[in-house]
Amino acid sequence: MSDFTPTTPIALQIRKIIFEKFNDIDANFTNDDVFEILKQNGDIDPSWIIDDAESFFNDICDSGLVRNIGQNFTTMYLKLFDLLEKIHCNACGRDIYLGSSEDRLCINPSCNSSI
Repeated sequence: MSDFTPTTPIALQIRKIIFEKFNDIDANFTNDDVFEILKQNGDIDPSWIIDDAESFFNDICDSGLVRNIGQNFTTMYLKLFDLLEKIHCNACGRDIYLGSSEDRLCINPSCNSSI
């Protein structure tokens, strides 16, 4: 991997994409759908492939934001548990996106403050 550092942490980018494009508890989407948008936005390491983002998708499953409803090789089929809300973190100054049942903690890896 290169020395690329994203302007916005990858975890925040993924949640923002889900909020903007897939914020529907009745809809299914895949990690590939989200990853393609990540690549188009250009704020990830250009050498990354879907496997490099796997830990971020596992984290959102572990957080209770989404559930993995199926998998086919590297493609994860996902569904939201709850709608995402956009919340401004006063500690780090970033907008974050949380499901209504998630703990009210900033998901910015360099912050983790209570909201």
